[in-house]
Amino acid sequence: MELIDNAKEELKRSDHLIYVSLKYTRTCDIIMNTILRMIESFDFLNLALLEHLKEKKKIPEIPSSALNRAELLNELDKKYKSFMKLYMLMNKIKSAEFDRREEYRKHVTMIVHLDRKELEITVPVLQEYFEKTKEFVTFVEEEIS
Repeated sequence: MELIDNAKEELKRSDHLIYVSLKYTRTCDIIMNTILRMIESFDFLNLALLEHLKEKKKIPEIPSSALNRAELLNELDKKYKSFMKLYMLMNKIKSAEFDRREEYRKHVTMIVHLDRKELEITVPVLQEYFEKTKEFVTFVEEEIS
């Protein structure tokens, strides 16, 4: 399916950003770009999943907004919850203010200010997000096939 292929392409770009670009540049801009690529991947996967559910007549229509699609999936079944939780978190990160620490060094950290608390995004945290996104690709492929 084209949407899943698009999601995999975004994931390849995320992979390259984490394991090549970030390794050499070590900037928060690369961290943010990686998160944006993973969000794009999620958007394609959510749409693919909802189109599948619509074909099966489990939902009447697909919301036009990406966040509304994620909320619908979150409400539909518990098995989507952990994936949608990560998706919502990455969307909050995307629009939040952030500071930089140890940029251009080994332990580059993006400090995101979310709802009166700070979230530190390091390379290992970014890799966790990436692995969870890869899990979601596999999950969606199994659901649809």
